[in-house]
Amino acid sequence: MKVIKARNAQQALPEALYQIQREGVRRDSRNGPVLKFPTPTTIQYTNPTERVVFWADRDANPFFHLMESLWMLAGHNDVAFVSGYVARMATFSDDGQTFHGAYGYRWRQHFGFDQLNAVVKALKANPDDRRCVVQMWSAKDDLGREGKDFPCNIEAVFSINEGCLDMTVYNRSNDLVWGALGANCVHFSVLQEYMAGRIGVPVGQYWQVSNNMHLYLETHGELLEKLSGKAADPFVFKSVHDPYEKGVETHPLMSIDPDAWESELFDFMEDPLSEHGEPFLDPFFREVAVPMARAHRAYKTNKGQARFDLALAELANMAECDWKLAAEEWLARRHASWARAADDGVKY
Repeated sequence: MKVIKARNAQQALPEALYQIQREGVRRDSRNGPVLKFPTPTTIQYTNPTERVVFWADRDANPFFHLMESLWMLAGHNDVAFVSGYVARMATFSDDGQTFHGAYGYRWRQHFGFDQLNAVVKALKANPDDRRCVVQMWSAKDDLGREGKDFPCNIEAVFSINEGCLDMTVYNRSNDLVWGALGANCVHFSVLQEYMAGRIGVPVGQYWQVSNNMHLYLETHGELLEKLSGKAADPFVFKSVHDPYEKGVETHPLMSIDPDAWESELFDFMEDPLSEHGEPFLDPFFREVAVPMARAHRAYKTNKGQARFDLALAELANMAECDWKLAAEEWLARRHASWARAADDGVKY
């Protein structure tokens, strides 16, 4: 078993790329040649709430990652919401309307009951419970099925250790860049923080165990060369335990009563732009999620310099945190590309 221990996703990405470059074996796949670790591989995050990846070469989309995480927590499986942030997501659906293997839907609806509620209830009643498994793979619905959309992450196990909520996620087949250190490190750590908030304990550690962790050479070969030699953890998050440490802060997901927060989650999914309802009570929705949604709308619905100016104006309403910085840097990279194209007489 290969184990990569990292403080956060920002540190884990270059380290995992370095390790797979040294140890990976070449294999063919339906999506082209891959490098894969020869054994199952675990990434251990000691600070999982530091979930944002800032590497410019990786160019992670913070708008999509945050909104997809909330879409999952709400138990949705519709294509429309997430494809509004990344259009190609629609190509992974079999019917263009819903996702067969949507994680959040499997957490909360697919099996006929809400698994998250059941785990919260169990761990609040018995912090030593060892049976708190949230299932995503369904042998009945997935084994032998033909289609494009299957759960890659198959189950999440929650346990309380030394008063903190730990989580282990098991994965059958994991793309290192877009999967493990793209979307997974965000939406599963959001799930972990949400569950910890509902149970009433701090967030512990997060282990991502992948039976087959691989990198697509045709898609990410250049990224492998650029990042595999970078120093580990060049970007420091400010620790909640050290107020004098320099760096960006994470923003807490839940600051109000858990039941009230969950109600606001569902309200947000109904009206992400907060145009028709009462202001949110939780600062996460009011100062992070809503400004992010509005900034993305401004970027998508305007053209030229205005799309950047209006998006940044919306981000100015955000709390100073990791998500704000990531969104500003993502927009800055696109503004630089737009400016170069404008200088060359290209309009878009």
